[in-house]
Amino acid sequence: MEHRTDLLDPARASACAASLGLPLRLQTGDPLPPFFHQLYFWQAEPPEALGRDGHPAKGSALIPDFGLPRRMWAGGRLAFHAPLLAGQSAEKQTTVENAEQKQGRTGPLAFVTLRHNIFQDGALKLTEYQDLLYREDPSPDAPAPVPPKAATDETVSEHHSFDSTLLFRYSALTFNGHRIHYDETYAREVEHYSGLVVHGPLLAQRLMLMATEHLGPLKAFSFRASSPLMHTETASLCLKGTSLWVRAPDGRQIMTAEAQT
Repeated sequence: MEHRTDLLDPARASACAASLGLPLRLQTGDPLPPFFHQLYFWQAEPPEALGRDGHPAKGSALIPDFGLPRRMWAGGRLAFHAPLLAGQSAEKQTTVENAEQKQGRTGPLAFVTLRHNIFQDGALKLTEYQDLLYREDPSPDAPAPVPPKAATDETVSEHHSFDSTLLFRYSALTFNGHRIHYDETYAREVEHYSGLVVHGPLLAQRLMLMATEHLGPLKAFSFRASSPLMHTETASLCLKGTSLWVRAPDGRQIMTAEAQT
């Protein structure tokens, strides 16, 4: 088990709100918006402890090294027991729920599920399951996978752009060193994306804010990534009932989610 403590600085939460265009200026004692705990509990490692992609090197902490270079946040599930309060200390306990390697259609894959419990004032405030996927580098001549088509029957939709400035600010606020989000040369030439990749957690954050606005305070939320969104694309965030999804301009499905209020 890994333990981290952090002071939930309201200035950092306010900086994130400003980056997202939210009219929030949080003070000590204010409840944090859902998923804002991603701004805290940084894993700050020296340069020599980082992998080629800017993440802490695999095998250096809880997660074993499967020998697979590409890391992706595949999805997650959250249970909101009570709001986290800005300006107060909190503790994060992380355990590995599952770690296994499988053979996929395109080569070996590794799946890791982390469980994060976050406590404040001795009470459990949040439980999060984080699903990570590790895979090989793509072959340059391999055909691109065909992503699923997103639904078009939403009752509410929002349109959001994710330019390189926003990706840089979100990377900085979450201390996410993954180079696919800010180093376009690396993203294109090493991991073979067509541009900078929008953070999966940033898309999930937008969906949680949308769900909260239209459905009310969240008790639980789950999300699953389907395909990457590039920083040059304007996404449609969609809601129907308690289901949410992200649709790219070409109609492909980027992410699906389910909210419980």
